[in-house]
Amino acid sequence: MPVWEIVVSGRVQGVGYRYYVRESAKILALKGYVRNLSNGNVKIVVSGEKDKLYSLCELLRSGNHNARVDNLEIADLTVGEEYSDFTIRF
Repeated sequence: MPVWEIVVSGRVQGVGYRYYVRESAKILALKGYVRNLSNGNVKIVVSGEKDKLYSLCELLRSGNHNARVDNLEIADLTVGEEYSDFTIRF
């Protein structure tokens, strides 16, 4: 399964965006985690079928009602952990 690292920039902290990401990933049956970065961005590491990863990216771009997404940076990771669920890391 592919593993992607996605860094989302914009107004994505303090607006419920991590919870939106978690719920979107769970609906798509993806595994991994989401966490805030100290620079105001949000980092997502996600594993799953490629078509579902693309679907998640579309949802990430839309964001929840309070977020404003300016950019997604996507990197394909060659090595990743095994995830049993999709979680929020603090």
